[in-house]
Amino acid sequence: MSEIKVEPIEKYGLSAKSKPKSQFSTIGIVGCGNTGQRIALMVAGKGIEVVFLELSQAKIDQAFAEITEELDHQINHWGMTEGDKRSILSRIKGTLDYADFQNCDLVIESILSRTREESVDIRKEVFRNIEKHVSPHAIIATNSTTLVITELAAELEHKDRCISLHISTTAPEASIIEIVKGLHTSDEICEDVRRFAKLIGKTAIPVQESPGLVTARLAVSFISEACDVLMERVSDMESIDFSMRNGLGLPLGPFEMADKIGLDRVIRWMDNLYEEFGDYKYKPSPVLKRLVRAGYLGRKTHKGFYEYDENGQKLKKNVIEASTEK
Repeated sequence: MSEIKVEPIEKYGLSAKSKPKSQFSTIGIVGCGNTGQRIALMVAGKGIEVVFLELSQAKIDQAFAEITEELDHQINHWGMTEGDKRSILSRIKGTLDYADFQNCDLVIESILSRTREESVDIRKEVFRNIEKHVSPHAIIATNSTTLVITELAAELEHKDRCISLHISTTAPEASIIEIVKGLHTSDEICEDVRRFAKLIGKTAIPVQESPGLVTARLAVSFISEACDVLMERVSDMESIDFSMRNGLGLPLGPFEMADKIGLDRVIRWMDNLYEEFGDYKYKPSPVLKRLVRAGYLGRKTHKGFYEYDENGQKLKKNVIEASTEK
């Protein structure tokens, strides 16, 4: 009887190195504040690994705490299960080192800064740091709505792989991503980002390079005009919102929209647009400035044009009329 040969089967299987790798298996995010967290959740929820970079361990811990709180909120509203939550959190990693972006296929800059000059300088530095550590084929992107990608990528060696993509975090349910091709951006990179948009369940909308893109530019004009109508006492705040919801079929009126976006964010967008275009229509309304100075930033502070409960539900009381009565 011949001897039976026994061979290990491991060598016939796929090794970790030989496993096929999808084009967008890992995404990097620089900055994990409110916007970065929304992007991280959106991407990790589609089964993609996420690495986010913050300035300190305390900020990383805070980001995870807020991400966990958001997932718990969804569980409490029957939006997901505990198993879904654990799965999403397992795909999100925080870091303090740009070197951890080395395996990322796409890195999205999503930092918060105040003035336009500060934004440009800080974001350029972020882009340079990203380029030092990612592969030559990785895509470098910004989520900024008011800064142009050509300017941000001007000092990079591989400008052709830089692109602007605006993922709406104000309305996470929005089905679009605005994609902006810079002066040097290659067609191949644009096509790759369209595939990424499809991968996370969004539709890519091509937009010419212009501060404010489409959504932010029209949104701030809408809110600003509503403030003018309010100041002229053409109608009261709640009636203006009601008119836009029921007259034009919009999901939110202009003041409700401003509260959802964040009044400080609206002013920041307007300041950048005014500096770029010099058009007075982008000057923030005194109504907006007054509320921001009082610390009333919208839903995130539970006070803006309206007051909100802890779940973000609008209360009957509105801040404008309450302050006028005093």
